[in-house]
Amino acid sequence: MNIICQNLQKIKQNIPRTVSLIAVSKTKPVIDIQTAYDCGQRHFGENKVQELIAKQPLLPEDIKWHMIGHLQRNKVKYIVAFVYLIHGVDNLKLLKEIDKQARKHNKKLNILLQIKIAREETKFGMDEAMSDDILQQYKNQTFTHVQIKGLMGMATNTTDKEQIAGEFAYLHQLFEKYKKQFPEFEYLSMGMSGDYRIAIENGSNMIRIGSAIFGAR
Repeated sequence: MNIICQNLQKIKQNIPRTVSLIAVSKTKPVIDIQTAYDCGQRHFGENKVQELIAKQPLLPEDIKWHMIGHLQRNKVKYIVAFVYLIHGVDNLKLLKEIDKQARKHNKKLNILLQIKIAREETKFGMDEAMSDDILQQYKNQTFTHVQIKGLMGMATNTTDKEQIAGEFAYLHQLFEKYKKQFPEFEYLSMGMSGDYRIAIENGSNMIRIGSAIFGAR
């Protein structure tokens, strides 16, 4: 069996069925993505718009593409027609642009609000006050062409497992708070190759795995 298939099978056997697996294919060639697809994987994540729009036409139409990286407002128009879920909505201006572009396509686009849980300054994300404000506007139907499906977060890049667990636990608590008001909240996207087990232990139901499937970049 191909090593990519072996890696996929191993991860799927070791996570609950309630957890969605996003295969992070950034920097990987189309042939590797096709291999994972042939092994049954359908959800793939990219972090650069240019790479995503180059790969998408070359691969099967039923792939569900996830935009997991930092998204610039001027790039939204290039992916709105086909992207399944945008994970990294980290500010109000970006949300407004997604809503605007989705309206042009007469569709509702699935998004996640990215919350900053890491201590690193380089990590993107909004704070709880901003997400409260955005969700209040959403409740008032300010945004008519987006569907907020949950939250996303990235933990601090550290070997301190307690710190990582604490950051994930906070995001899970916030997710549960919002889910009481918004039953359509479905996804809590947290956990990557190095920390997905900790993420699942703390409530994640969507993990983003790259190197553990495709090998080191």
